[in-house]
Amino acid sequence: MSDASVVTAPPAHLIESARRLPARHLAVLAAIVALAGICAFRWGAYLLIADDALPAHVEVAVVLQGSVIGQKARLAGAMQLLQEGKVSRVLLSIPQESYWDEAVQSLARHYLEQTYGNDVAGRVDFCETGPDVNSTEDEAKALSKCILAHGWPTVAVVTSSYHTRRAGIIWSKVMEKRDPSAHLWVHAVSDPEFQPQGWWRERIYAKTTFMEFIKLVWVVFT
Repeated sequence: MSDASVVTAPPAHLIESARRLPARHLAVLAAIVALAGICAFRWGAYLLIADDALPAHVEVAVVLQGSVIGQKARLAGAMQLLQEGKVSRVLLSIPQESYWDEAVQSLARHYLEQTYGNDVAGRVDFCETGPDVNSTEDEAKALSKCILAHGWPTVAVVTSSYHTRRAGIIWSKVMEKRDPSAHLWVHAVSDPEFQPQGWWRERIYAKTTFMEFIKLVWVVFT
């Protein structure tokens, strides 16, 4: 047999290196995935927050509905903007009736007058939503009609901090269709049911974070 027909085997150390290379890649990949998981777990809740810097003055602050605790925080945040002169009016989203078939608007007006005084309460408008409104998108569509009816050119949507990124995406789409000339900002307020730092330590924080992440993913990919 000639020398040309002889196949020389590669050195043993090259074979060993080739065997080890995939394992190293897998180890690096596993480390990257683990690190990403740790970062997402520890700081991921901050991804839910998208708080816009408000201009010096906005025509109306729109308060979105939420849980009892959450809406109280949202209302307080909007009323603070009103008292500080940063907005001219507040638009409060309310259902037409309570669970006990009471008119919500009269109850809300009385609460505002007792809490903030007649002068401040007199600068609050109401937008009633029907029983078929059960999502942020439904509420945005209903409230946009009230906004257009008043002719407000600048709008600050006031909602809980964890809800700001999703609300901003939804409201931008709705207002782009209803009134592209309107200028929109999303203003975050602290919510007792959410804490981005150490959110996994309290059940209510974990529940809020988990549910909002699911809703945000749904909005982004649908």
